[in-house]
Amino acid sequence: MTHDIAASPHAAPTAPSATLEGDAFTPSPDSALWRRDFLLGAATASYQIEGAVAEDGRLPSIWDTFSATPGKVLAGDTGAVACDHYHRWEGDLDLLEALNFEAYRFSIAWPRVMDASGRPNAKGIGFYRRLLERLKEKGIQTFATLYHWDLPQHLQDRGGWLNRDTAYRFADYADLMSREFSGLVDAWMTLNEPWCSAYLGYGNGHHAPGLAQARYATQAMHHLLLGHGLAVAALRANDPHSAKGIVANVGRGTPDSDSPADRTAARRFEVQHNAWILDPLFKGEYPAELFELWPGTEPLVLDGDMQTIAAPLDFLGINYYFRTHVKSDGAHGFVEVPLAGVERTQMGWEVYPDGLRDLLVGFRRTYENLPPVYITENGMASDDRVRDGQVDDAQRISFLKRHLAAVDAAIKAGVDVRGYFVWSLLDNFEWAFGYERRFGVVHVDYGTQMRTPKRSAELIARFIAERGARV
Repeated sequence: MTHDIAASPHAAPTAPSATLEGDAFTPSPDSALWRRDFLLGAATASYQIEGAVAEDGRLPSIWDTFSATPGKVLAGDTGAVACDHYHRWEGDLDLLEALNFEAYRFSIAWPRVMDASGRPNAKGIGFYRRLLERLKEKGIQTFATLYHWDLPQHLQDRGGWLNRDTAYRFADYADLMSREFSGLVDAWMTLNEPWCSAYLGYGNGHHAPGLAQARYATQAMHHLLLGHGLAVAALRANDPHSAKGIVANVGRGTPDSDSPADRTAARRFEVQHNAWILDPLFKGEYPAELFELWPGTEPLVLDGDMQTIAAPLDFLGINYYFRTHVKSDGAHGFVEVPLAGVERTQMGWEVYPDGLRDLLVGFRRTYENLPPVYITENGMASDDRVRDGQVDDAQRISFLKRHLAAVDAAIKAGVDVRGYFVWSLLDNFEWAFGYERRFGVVHVDYGTQMRTPKRSAELIARFIAERGARV
């Protein structure tokens, strides 16, 4: 999932296009969503669903440490059990198949597959091998994320992403995984949301490891992106037929007024949220304006680093959830502007589909070498309850339809979007918010581990089946 910072409510959204109407997912006849080469999938992450944190040689991660620290996670929740996916994975893949999803994006837990000396852990590797082989048997495409925030604690003890050596250890990990699973992975993603890892983990302390200095955030980001570039080289060497990419969470910033100061504030919001990651990847440089926003925080960059970071990619994963309305802080930055009377999710995030369309179109304009795009996460949290054996998540249904319509609008505007993954398959451990916020299209009773597909899941399954029947 994306960042846990509370977003202000913002101005009411405008639907990007009426391609999906009524209760069912039924796009207009000319919608790109009918194309059989447009992939529809679901996404999860290891620490959020697996549990079994001390089984079969798995080592502690920074999220085990962080969530066990009093006051860091709502209600003192941890991922120790989560959805018990480590033991229930076969049933979860059966559920994925029953819902007709064409692709599954999951993450590998780094602490589960290597020991502290970098040697492979056969039991952990075996778990992911069985998972991948079963997905292949079911004809479901495999999208594997190498790093979804669960850094081994022993590496954090040596500085974590502030230590340049962690980038090289990440490359070792990518090398091992791509040798072990060559031919089983359709698409590799090196990092999930480096903005969250760097800023929330090292800039404001809201996420593990809980450090809070802007200078830490920019150096951590550089080492994350360096690790990404080194990992891409290993993935290409060991698994040449798979696609290689990275996943960035992006934010839409809009100004509170048409004043030059507020327009600058909105632009700098997007520099901090988007260009900080995308400029190094696609321009080979950090945006200078970032260091006007955070003076004196330039990271240590060695010769050749930026070329490594800017290695060509086969695709870019985009995670989108909300926009942020801002005004100038009177200096170099921005402040959020809370606006009343808007639709929000359980997270307090505004429902703003136009932001996804606008960002996709803007990235195509800004980056001449932008590769094909997958929406690797999009979804919303709601306080879902099972009533009479059913979950009627009407707001989520509306949310998903409007955001799929925004994707369709971006495709019609010329953006090469190849697929869409709903976040998430299952309700799960939502980082600093524990188990209170439910993002799944499948409800999980954490006491019994019973899975109940929500109305949104049923409608998605129906649409995918209908699309398949058209061919």
